[in-house]
Amino acid sequence: MSVLEITGGRPLKGMIRIQGAKNSALPILAASVAAEGVSVIRNCPELTDVETTIKILRHIGCEVWKDEGVLYIDSSRPIRPEIPDMLMSELRSSVIFLGALLARAGEAWISHPGGCELGPRPIDLHIGALRAMGAETDDRGGRLICRARRLEGGRIDLPFPSVGATENAMLAAARADGMTVITNAAREPEIEDLQNYLIAAGVRAAGAGSSVIYICGAGKGRVHGAEHRVISDRIAAATFLSACAGAGGEITIYDTEPKHYTAVLRSLRETGCELETGEGTVRIKSSGRVKAPRPVTTKPYPGFPTDAQPPVMAALLKAEGTTVFVENIFQNRYRHTDELRLMGADIKTEGKTAIICGVKKLTAARVKAADLRGGAALAVAALSAEGVSEITGLKHIDRGYECMERSLEELGAEAVRLEDG
Repeated sequence: MSVLEITGGRPLKGMIRIQGAKNSALPILAASVAAEGVSVIRNCPELTDVETTIKILRHIGCEVWKDEGVLYIDSSRPIRPEIPDMLMSELRSSVIFLGALLARAGEAWISHPGGCELGPRPIDLHIGALRAMGAETDDRGGRLICRARRLEGGRIDLPFPSVGATENAMLAAARADGMTVITNAAREPEIEDLQNYLIAAGVRAAGAGSSVIYICGAGKGRVHGAEHRVISDRIAAATFLSACAGAGGEITIYDTEPKHYTAVLRSLRETGCELETGEGTVRIKSSGRVKAPRPVTTKPYPGFPTDAQPPVMAALLKAEGTTVFVENIFQNRYRHTDELRLMGADIKTEGKTAIICGVKKLTAARVKAADLRGGAALAVAALSAEGVSEITGLKHIDRGYECMERSLEELGAEAVRLEDG
């Protein structure tokens, strides 16, 4: 079992490049299935979730290879429309293959996806969107089977701006006959990035970034492979900025897009941190003794992102005053709070609300990551704790961060991954 040891109490200093966005790369890799030909994907992060997605691509008939950090996907051969349960269970985002397989092969056979256990995340919205384009579904026996002899464009009115449902609708619409209009669509930057890939692949699409997306499907026409560069990861950016806010010091992150996480920057400024944004850069300076910001309420984009809530919370454990968090996206997003209490944090949770009363010090402890962003929160807290913290459950952190220990070392932290015998 791997253990991440972090020695706290050291201010951070240095520069770090922000990786490609996990939540953008995964749907774009799935989108390559709807295309026929070779797609060239640049800035694709090296994550276990990406590795699992590559396994899925190879299983369904794509050739995938890397060369000098660039990912190539050849989807020109016939596609197998079935994904085994073992691969589905490793990856929540595997559900995005539903729309891609349906568009390319006319059918999709999958089980319900896995991923972090953050509470109920039903895929009813995904299924409803595909049915609106003519798909028939059967989910008896623990398997979900979708079929469509012909996908037809239509109007899809999402009751909630679900990122996954928006992406699945976009992928199915890419090869449907006629125009598809998606209303109440998710507005995340990752949605816009997916649209840019589809446009490069020959799909006529517009509106991503707003609440209404228009896609004129290719029908029986050819959607070809495309070259695309994945946007930077706004949640990774928020994590490292939070680490500096809590531990103190001064760092600069680059190859990032500050406008993608303005809600996070606003909250960090309220803590008293100095922030300076530039062209693709953010510099933060912190004394390590921040003050409580106004209540943080997670909302769909452009609101405060739920994925950034755990690391920002960890940065505020020693803040002067009381911070209130309200989680509106996932029911079980506070699973990391029990582990933070082992470090001495004063956190009370009830339903959607978490109340953090700042403490004078945190003490190192052995803690376990229960999910991806909760694991990042433990790393952020360990940087401002006294002593050497040991973090297990690194398989969750590896799903979304490229070699966390190396990134922290670049910022002057003492972090090492060990094999616990």
